[in-house]
Amino acid sequence: MRPVANQAKKEPLLKALIQSLFKRQGPISMGLLANLVVLLAFGLIVLFSASYAIAYYKFGDSYHYIRSQALYALVGFAAMLVISRVDYRLLLRFAWPLYWVTLILLVAVLFMPSINNVHRWINIKGLPTVQVGEIAKFSIVLLLATLFEKNRSRMHNFRQGILLPGVLLVPMLVLLRLEPHNSAMILMCCITATLMFVGGANLMWFAIGGGAAAGGIALLLITSKGYVQERLSGWLDPFSDVLDSTMQTAQGLYTIGSGGWFGVGLGNSTQKHLWLSEAQNDFIFAILGEELGFVGALLCIALFALLVAQGIYVAVNAPDRAGSLLVVGIMAQIGFQFFFNIAVVTNTIPNTGISLPFFSSGGTSLLLLLGEMGVVFSVSRAANQARAERKAREAEEKARQEAHVFRADKT
Repeated sequence: MRPVANQAKKEPLLKALIQSLFKRQGPISMGLLANLVVLLAFGLIVLFSASYAIAYYKFGDSYHYIRSQALYALVGFAAMLVISRVDYRLLLRFAWPLYWVTLILLVAVLFMPSINNVHRWINIKGLPTVQVGEIAKFSIVLLLATLFEKNRSRMHNFRQGILLPGVLLVPMLVLLRLEPHNSAMILMCCITATLMFVGGANLMWFAIGGGAAAGGIALLLITSKGYVQERLSGWLDPFSDVLDSTMQTAQGLYTIGSGGWFGVGLGNSTQKHLWLSEAQNDFIFAILGEELGFVGALLCIALFALLVAQGIYVAVNAPDRAGSLLVVGIMAQIGFQFFFNIAVVTNTIPNTGISLPFFSSGGTSLLLLLGEMGVVFSVSRAANQARAERKAREAEEKARQEAHVFRADKT
């Protein structure tokens, strides 16, 4: 893979952004786009089914959640198509500014009014709430892709391959811990570890550093008091306190179990009628399992698996290392978030409050996910353009050789 083009760095940023929107580009990957559209439509249908009951009980409006989510989906989809036409190499110039802005927002959010006893949202009256943890995920992907491209020849060094990404990640983890937002901490550690591994970090240092980080996080969670200990105890015995601390986990298991092979039918869930909390958010997969059964759940898993596989294909065929790392980081976020959500709902891991991408209610998450998919499509367009240009050169060279042979035969 060739390094990032210097030309994208030298041009004025605004001029380069405008030019990239209108210059000739490769076609969009239709298979990836079709799968994403199916996932997005599937998610909106399941969200409406899962949310209309609680929306009516809480707000007197069955369309409260789906209305805003559909709007965010439309805006996000349009933004995704625009971003797909922006040269992703230009985005690398935002890596450090976005990192510092994210840290400032993570500090600011601690002084915002709490929602459900946590400080995770920029909550200004009259404006949509913004969950800063979602911005932090993309911020670390963009920054590490930039640094790992720049330090590609030194990634085996402990300083560049292990220490530097760790130093950049720690302030975000500390601030997320203060919110607290443990699920975002876990996801960002997984994303960082994936990028370090793919980026070429020395495997010995990677294993030592990863083991130390995992041990530190485990020790932090184990020694934490309050709701963290409550979650760990509830994981070991999900039916120990079904009227209080383990109610959500137990009801989630009841919900999935009642679906059987083919479910009770779309819209026919009984658990969403105030039995299962956060049915429209973290536990939406349980409602999917109840209404569409094992077959519907398997379809959902297959669509996500296909999306990640398609993303890996884009990363492997990316025009340069930076593009490959960007796609790997974004796909790692979607893949891990999807896996952890299902693992939580099925009580495979302790309840950490991780949403299901493209399904769970949440405008910030959906907008940023679609924006990140725009970056993936930008890399894909560049790869398709490079492939088309290579084929054109090969065809031109073949035609030239055939013409040369023809002239030689005539003489």
